[in-house]
Amino acid sequence: MNRAALLILTDGRFPAGGHAHSGGAEPAVAAGRITDAGTLEEFCRGRLHTAGLVAAALAAAAAAGHDPLVLDQAADARTPVAALRDTARKLGRQMMRAARATWPSAELDALAAARPRGVHQPVVLGVAARSAGLDPLDAAYAAVYETVGGPATATVRLLSLDPFDATTVLARLAPELDRVAAVAAEAAQRLPEEGVDALPAASAPLLDISAQQHATRPARLFAS
Repeated sequence: MNRAALLILTDGRFPAGGHAHSGGAEPAVAAGRITDAGTLEEFCRGRLHTAGLVAAALAAAAAAGHDPLVLDQAADARTPVAALRDTARKLGRQMMRAARATWPSAELDALAAARPRGVHQPVVLGVAARSAGLDPLDAAYAAVYETVGGPATATVRLLSLDPFDATTVLARLAPELDRVAAVAAEAAQRLPEEGVDALPAASAPLLDISAQQHATRPARLFAS
């Protein structure tokens, strides 16, 4: 098991395109829902248990070797808003480029050829984790960390929030990241018997609405 690869995969310097996206933090700041470290923590917690759980389960299932094209369809079904589907595929394309350069594999090549317009990012993340020698739980950890790490980093820029405060938020959420990653990996284990219905489909309507509105804003710091 190449656990050091997990550090590379979750490193903010890994060129997977996440730095250009706020994970919904920018519209939340604009609407006054994130104003300080306390409200950032609330936002990240909500995102973790909804979008984060779904992404982690998809990533874990892909890392376990389940058909990524089927998982991509499952991701589509769990992403009702066009703006977020577009974002997921854009991030998937960037993740694919970075992963193929870093951990070349026949699985990544086949997936890229099958869906040249892009695959949902959590699915690509899971295949990348598999190519890097990581297991499904590792992939789930990468997904949940990205779910909260992106908004925390973005809020530092959006609000000039003290980076120490943003990092403290992530540290306080660490036990919940453990639990969500474990739930996601366990759901992926049930996929052979139950099909894709075993994977969580937690919804976050406010994130969906905000994402669609954000996509139409003429001036924005982050792509999403």
